[in-house]
Amino acid sequence: MEHRSRDSEGPRAPLRRLFGTDGIRGVANAHPMTPELALSLGRVLTHVAGRGKAHTPRILIGKDTRLSGYMLETALASGICSMGGRVMLCGPIPTPAVAHLTVSMRADAGLVISASHNPYADNGIKVFGDDGFKLPDEAEAEIEALMGDEVLLGQRKTGPGIGRAEKLEDARGRYVVFAKNTFPRDLSLDGVRVVVDAAHGAAYRVAPLVFQELGAKVTALGVKPNGTNINRDSGALHPDNVRAEVVRRGAHLGIALDGDADRLIVVDEKGQIVDGDVVMAMCAHRMLNDGELRNGAVVATVMSNLGLERALAARGVKLVRTSVGDRYVVAAMRQGGYNLGGEQSGHLIFLDHASTGDGIVGGLQVLALMVRAGKPLSELARGAMEKVPQLLENISLPARRPLEELSALQKTLGRVRSALGADGRVLVRWSGTEPKLRIMVEGPDEALIRGFCRELAAAARQDLPAQG
Repeated sequence: MEHRSRDSEGPRAPLRRLFGTDGIRGVANAHPMTPELALSLGRVLTHVAGRGKAHTPRILIGKDTRLSGYMLETALASGICSMGGRVMLCGPIPTPAVAHLTVSMRADAGLVISASHNPYADNGIKVFGDDGFKLPDEAEAEIEALMGDEVLLGQRKTGPGIGRAEKLEDARGRYVVFAKNTFPRDLSLDGVRVVVDAAHGAAYRVAPLVFQELGAKVTALGVKPNGTNINRDSGALHPDNVRAEVVRRGAHLGIALDGDADRLIVVDEKGQIVDGDVVMAMCAHRMLNDGELRNGAVVATVMSNLGLERALAARGVKLVRTSVGDRYVVAAMRQGGYNLGGEQSGHLIFLDHASTGDGIVGGLQVLALMVRAGKPLSELARGAMEKVPQLLENISLPARRPLEELSALQKTLGRVRSALGADGRVLVRWSGTEPKLRIMVEGPDEALIRGFCRELAAAARQDLPAQG
């Protein structure tokens, strides 16, 4: 993939009404996240996964700890069985575990029932192909179209043709072994103190185990899910818990996962947050020194800090930017033959190890850096990159319109970009799920960019005034 301009969001995706940037998501038991839709999705996915194959389609299902997971899991499995498919149920397990097990078990597809960092009342469904990667936009658009095909949905297997569902024994143990194998075999975590917060989510059992079995002394938080407390005052959304516990216990590292454990927030020994950009900078430097960084580039989204781009450029490494969403980062990595990418928010993709963001694997790579260097994380992070001041602002507006039609906003954008020049960046985009405009401005002076944020917000409101 070619290096995109600084404010590029990438090519437009095919029109999809149900699938967003990370699967289908919404309030559980309300459209679109209903058991009826899940049943329909299960049927269509079985049809698509079985095309051109002589064997019975096998589809793996994992979930997080939300109460509504039982309802959607049953509906998906029913849809798959009604089309003659075989279901392998993994129970609560991280999203990246489903990606790994889909390949390991030679399944034709993998499904994850999770709304990631959203509140417990929400839920979602993500789809992985038989290669362990999230489906491309075009495949999701085709599935949506087929879900409205009454002829296809009317097909049903009878008698011995009906499928069956079974529990995949020791799914969690299989993933623990996989995750441990991504940590260098010549290193040990003996004597390393780690605080892990699983957000009462999908990794509540596996995350502490992985680090413990590699020798670390683990303090586990967020490991008592009750169906309604996922992400509540815990995990990556609320890292203050980990920060306080790291300082209190004199730990070397804190790891806060989100509800499905595909991203993490890292905390150093002083209780300071180390975001995904800094982790990518540290890992890129190490991989470059060891001759492991493929094709001289790192992939990140348009939201990553300009400081990351500059730190990489100083080492002769290119930053390839994509639209927001780890699936777009992975797509660019595969197309360009790159093996390191991620998001500022903590989705980290080490393509030599995993096909999607993995918070536990990401944490292990940071620990490997620390053990090899024999230095605390705060020191490694300080030398990795110098952040450029960045401000983000979300404004609610009464309607969504193409940005090019907002004349006042376009005029202000032109002026702000001209004023920043090569010293900063500005990005304005619509949220993928609601009528909110997201404004990001970077520049050398925080007071200056704060003023630019206000001007852009005022221009957008001028184009789209509140309805009285």
